[in-house]
Amino acid sequence: MAAPPVPPRHVAIVMDGNGRWAQRRFLPRLAGHKQGVESLRRCVRACAQRGIGVLTVFAFSSENWNRPAEEVSGLMELLAKALTREVPQLSQEGVRLHFVGARAGLSDKVRAGLELAQSQTAHNTRLVLNVCFNYGGRWDIAQAAAQLAARGVPITEESLDRALALAHVPDPDLLIRTGGEMRLSNFLLWQAAYAELYFSERLWPDFDEAALDEALAAYHARERRFGQTSEQVQACA
Repeated sequence: MAAPPVPPRHVAIVMDGNGRWAQRRFLPRLAGHKQGVESLRRCVRACAQRGIGVLTVFAFSSENWNRPAEEVSGLMELLAKALTREVPQLSQEGVRLHFVGARAGLSDKVRAGLELAQSQTAHNTRLVLNVCFNYGGRWDIAQAAAQLAARGVPITEESLDRALALAHVPDPDLLIRTGGEMRLSNFLLWQAAYAELYFSERLWPDFDEAALDEALAAYHARERRFGQTSEQVQACA
């Protein structure tokens, strides 16, 4: 009997489609974001059950500040409530939380909540959950370069890689985007250099365990060559 496929170490997801999910049901956009939290809860549990060690999700981009003020305010309030409600359960399930992104523009309440959630889950080892909030891939590269320049460290691929906001985890093996769009939208521009890309038509609130398994099946069907030929990869298998 063939051995089961090795799961990707790191899955990243652009959780797109919350607003459209709500609009199709004649609901306010924030209702879609609330349902998106439920979908994230399912996905975190499913990833842990499937042996995936790192899950990184795009929760709020640096460009999302341009959305209507009411929606942005609602998202901030939703984050604050989710931290209070979800963190104890996540910690119980062995999830370690990291919030990745600029802290500028966030309220003192939200910043304090992020720090508390990270400290409360720092000892967990089953799954690392990176929540990219107020994050952009260009911001990440720029802040890493600024760090190195301020310290007088030569900027190389290796030094820049170590200064990025996700230096604590390996690069993603699989990057999923829901909602039918086919672009990265400034997400993990450096880290996704060799990620397998998978685009799902499902809106994020409808992305369930079966949809995750479809993405994983597509991932396992691909040959990852990293610049080598197919013959070289097969010879090393």
